[in-house]
Amino acid sequence: VMKPARDWAFFVQLFGIVGIWCISLATPLWFGLRAYELKRYGDVWRPALFVGLLMGGVLVTLASLLTYVFRKLSARAPREPVELDPEALEAPLLNPVLEKTSRLFLLVALGLSLVIGFAVYAWFYQLQYGLGVTGLQRPVFWGLYITNFVFFIGISYGGTLVSAILRITGSEWRRSITRVAETLAVLVLLFGAWHIVLDLGRPDRWLKMFLYGRIQSPLFWDMIAIALYLIVSVLYLYLPLIPDLALLRNRVSDWRQPFYHLLSFGWRGNLSQRRALERAISILAVMIIPIAITVHSVVGWVFSLTVQPVWHSTLFGPYFVMGAMFSGIGGLIV
Repeated sequence: VMKPARDWAFFVQLFGIVGIWCISLATPLWFGLRAYELKRYGDVWRPALFVGLLMGGVLVTLASLLTYVFRKLSARAPREPVELDPEALEAPLLNPVLEKTSRLFLLVALGLSLVIGFAVYAWFYQLQYGLGVTGLQRPVFWGLYITNFVFFIGISYGGTLVSAILRITGSEWRRSITRVAETLAVLVLLFGAWHIVLDLGRPDRWLKMFLYGRIQSPLFWDMIAIALYLIVSVLYLYLPLIPDLALLRNRVSDWRQPFYHLLSFGWRGNLSQRRALERAISILAVMIIPIAITVHSVVGWVFSLTVQPVWHSTLFGPYFVMGAMFSGIGGLIV
């Protein structure tokens, strides 16, 4: 049993918490400077101030939650025995991680790597000859990339809403599917966000969107919303994983042990730590529901702001949210 001490992991975690606080406080400050710059040149400045206050509030809340978890789990980890489940119950869960990688897995990974290699070649071919090679020409501007973006983003939001709602309502039967929903939300969100990069003619200039993009643009709001939702979703997946990471920390002795030790946040399994972690997860579950609904409404309204016939409608927001619920549940069933 490892005794809690101020080892290297504690200081790395502390450094990470300080970095997160710096980013959280710098975000509203940066948007405030953008608002001042826009007002100075006679442009519309209130959206910049609104986005800055909104993002700053969410990021400060997340930083506060991480600080609370760090203080309860790592900084004040009591010297109590680790409470572990019986080995018979742990073995089926830990064997896929602890067992040696099979030859079949390596063959499948090799086959998928070849597919990825061909995809990278196709992307560089597109960068060389332009988006016209994909068929995205007049009048077809919304092609496969944006279709897949909406599809994957919808599945991600649906998985998050299902997990958060079931966790808040205390449904015990959700325990077997909650982790699936949380993992699905993060991974599929990354798939969807990557399609935006594929759809860019000059992906090397994406950073300019953050630094100099017009805050009145719906595409800028879409980008900010997805980035914010990705941060919340990753944290929502990570916090419930802490006890599982501690189980792996106590059972591996190879190069992965420091990695699990760092991410387990000094978890000892005692009652006070369990209460603190459940409290943080509950707060995050309440936060993520309005964030998911708001973000996916923004995605829908980006489409409704175009000049396409029948698309210019406020119905797109709730329509996309309900579609995300259906697709998210469908993803969980699959």
